[in-house]
This record gives sequence, C-alpha cells and structure tokens, in this order.
Amino acid sequence: MKDDDIWARDEIESPCNKICVIHPEVRICAGCFRSMDEISGWSRLSPEARRALMEELPSRAGLLKKRRGGRAARQKS
Repeated sequence: MKDDDIWARDEIESPCNKICVIHPEVRICAGCFRSMDEISGWSRLSPEARRALMEELPSRAGLLKKRRGGRAARQKS
C-alpha cells in the first residue's frame, strides 16, 4: 500500500498538494490556497461547498506575492 492510498476516498479530493506553508501576510496555504479554517474543516464540508471552494481557489494565487528583498535586493541598493 502506498502512502497516498491512505488518503484516497470516494469524494471530492482535497486540493492539498503537500506543499503546506501558510503565507504570513494573507494567511493562506501557498500550496493549495486554502485558509487554515478551510483546511481544518474540509472533511466536514458538503460536496457542494467543496466544489464551490475548488472553483474559487485558482483566483487566490494572485494573493501570494513573491518576496522582495533579501541579499539580492540589498546588493542592488
């Protein structure tokens, strides 16, 4: 049995792609674009609510801006 088989179910799949990092400013996961409340409540959502959320998630990608700064930015100054 593969690890992914444990998570397989006969329902709308989770958008989780195992890149679980919560963005510190917008407070959504950088991997699946869900909030912590949406992640923790996923198993309790109806199929209709899951579908609606899945349709909305791609529009959240723009909320995650790339960080500016760091060493490269300091060297340019």
